[in-house]
Amino acid sequence: MGDCLFCRIIAGEIPSNKVYENDKVFAFRDINPQAPVHVLIVPKKHMDNILACDADTAAALTDAVRAIAEQEGVEQSGFRVVSNCGKDGAQSVNHLHVHLMGGRALAERMA
Repeated sequence: MGDCLFCRIIAGEIPSNKVYENDKVFAFRDINPQAPVHVLIVPKKHMDNILACDADTAAALTDAVRAIAEQEGVEQSGFRVVSNCGKDGAQSVNHLHVHLMGGRALAERMA
């Protein structure tokens, strides 16, 4: 997917502030953070959104969330994990990704 922003970041064509990587996922800091910790976790295999996610990728994303929460020091205080899906869900890049946000008390209301 040569025109996909996240595929290009994963390939190293576009710089990012990497925080985690394994054979299945790549994670980097959001360029417009909504919290002190705001990391995007992206499967290396391109899929448009969470509706295309297979069990293996879902497990890899979950493992990455756990590892990054520990690495960033938010596993005890709490954090939020969000995946936007589709235009009305405010998905801005059509490559499955989850946002891990924490580092402060987050508002209960997300809208």
